[in-house]
Amino acid sequence: MPAHVSQIASATGFRDTGSPGLRSDAASNRRRVLEAARTLFVSRGLDVPMATIARRAGVGVATLYRRFPTREALVTEVFSDEFAACATIVDDALADDDAWRAFRRTLETVCASQTRDREFNDALLSSLPGTVGFERERLRIEEGFAEVVRRAKAAGRLREDFDVSDLSLVFLANRGVIGDVATAPAASRRLVAHLLRSFEAGRAEPARPLPPPAPLGLGRLPRTSGG
Repeated sequence: MPAHVSQIASATGFRDTGSPGLRSDAASNRRRVLEAARTLFVSRGLDVPMATIARRAGVGVATLYRRFPTREALVTEVFSDEFAACATIVDDALADDDAWRAFRRTLETVCASQTRDREFNDALLSSLPGTVGFERERLRIEEGFAEVVRRAKAAGRLREDFDVSDLSLVFLANRGVIGDVATAPAASRRLVAHLLRSFEAGRAEPARPLPPPAPLGLGRLPRTSGG
């Protein structure tokens, strides 16, 4: 796994590169807001009230909204490193000339990252109505996932009835087995290995047909052939 991907969940979870012109007090407020938001997103979920974030950061609500006018803008900034790392995973997969390996590594890497940073997965799969930045980042990743799926199916390695929305089921299932920090990596690896076996085409035993795909998260994308 590339080093930059293995660091998908950095210690702080945000970069302060977007505020080179801020006064020192404004930069300090921004940093405190991002730190407080990340802590609360992790402990209480993405729907934590903005007023609670402001209070935790020690700033007024008006100050928070001046920097981050919507929840989606705040979520996007808090998880900026993770969005970038996830996009890199997709870009690496699309650059791989082995379509099945690209598909397999995408699932393995994203699911491994969930064991380190679960809240980012919630952000990626959520249906937060969006700022342009949030939607642009998420759509780029989703469209990349869809192309990885399309190529694996075109190569005859991924079963034809696999649908791109099934990726969200994989990530949700993986989210469910990583509650215990001590066992999360091993549980995730085993789950993904079992799932990849069921997704692979051309195995000795013919695969049973799948039920219709569920409209979850990534299912907003156009259906891939056979789905």
